Amino acid sequence: MTTLTTNGIVVSVESNYQADLSEAAEEKHIFVYHITIENRNHFSVQLLRRRWLIFDSNCIRYEVEGAGVVGEQPVLESGESYQYSSWCNLKTEMGKMRGTYILQNQLDESFFGVNIPEFELIAPQKMN
Repeated sequence: MTTLTTNGIVVSVESNYQADLSEAAEEKHIFVYHITIENRNHFSVQLLRRRWLIFDSNCIRYEVEGAGVVGEQPVLESGESYQYSSWCNLKTEMGKMRGTYILQNQLDESFFGVNIPEFELIAPQKMN
């Protein structure tokens, strides 16, 4: 698990290779990642946007940006956490991801960024 704290928000990430959904001959390597976002501030926050940078080991970079996460824009009260899972498809068996969230302070309505820690996407067969 990889964890990073930015502006009172703790983001933790775990990733797993999905061999049963992947097809190496078709350059299709599916990775699932599980995210936990914890609000350690004294105020509530709402996650409004996300931006991902996805790097494949063949030097291809993908960018994904949009509203919320998995179709939601969750509000986290002070001390609360939110979890979700998503996935990505790489052409190779190795890569990495990192990104940012844009959140809104529900107390003063200001916006701030939170870093999503960089994490590796590695198929188990590449670990040998």
